[in-house]
Amino acid sequence: MSTEREGVDFTPHQVPPEVAKGILRPREQLRTFTHTRLSAGPGVNRYVEWFWAVRWDRRGLPVYRSEILSYPSVNITFEREPGRFGGYVTGVCTTKYIRELRGEGETFGVKFRAGGFGAFTGLDVGAIRDTCVELTDVLPEAVGLHERVLAADTLEGRRAIVEDFLAEVAHRRAVTDDTAYLQVLRIVAAMEEDRDLTRVDQVTERFDIPVRTLQRLFRRYVGASPKWVLRRYRLQDGAHLLAEGRTTDLATLALELGYFDQAHFSKEFASEIGMPPLEYARSSLASQE
Repeated sequence: MSTEREGVDFTPHQVPPEVAKGILRPREQLRTFTHTRLSAGPGVNRYVEWFWAVRWDRRGLPVYRSEILSYPSVNITFEREPGRFGGYVTGVCTTKYIRELRGEGETFGVKFRAGGFGAFTGLDVGAIRDTCVELTDVLPEAVGLHERVLAADTLEGRRAIVEDFLAEVAHRRAVTDDTAYLQVLRIVAAMEEDRDLTRVDQVTERFDIPVRTLQRLFRRYVGASPKWVLRRYRLQDGAHLLAEGRTTDLATLALELGYFDQAHFSKEFASEIGMPPLEYARSSLASQE
């Protein structure tokens, strides 16, 4: 099936997006751990957006709280740190994700496209929203996979092991193209890229889809509501602009992100991020010094 007809970009080895988006106070955090992204190959990139790796060494240092405003995606992770070693599936996280980094550790992750994990596995991913489960609970074929992945010497080697595994699972389960999933991909891409899309009714009008159908598709494939996905992308945009010092005009920023006014934006930002927008901007910029 051609990408032109689908209207979805599955270009092999596409360069992943900027690393910092979604990471709160990125300059501070990226001094605390290394964060690398690798593109997904043509065998899996219909479902996987990119691979990522984090490593840290906090031996002799206080525990560090890493805070992430996650994408609306399911992740598979292979983790090694004090007291934790294994493979896991983390559903869409609808609140700020907090990870405590202690000792020496690493994670190799697979970020699925929004909707990709549901299409690949056939699961209703709404059932694993805001939860983390053992990988083998979802993919029984993955017994021992975390050991093989984490034993590989290079990130490219780890990626190859996971890609081979996913391709084999797809073959055994006869995973096929799913037109509903492709529709979800087109809608999610528009939500992420077009800041003029700020309301669900704009989405239903653009894609000529009833709101109830849209809601059912998002629960089944994405694991969260269309309204939440729109708000998450706009909050990511706002947090990124503030952390980079690109704006301090909250009234204009709020309107650009689709909020009724500055007060509504500031209230939601503080609720999700944990501090008001300008305080977040100051703390983010201070961490660059």
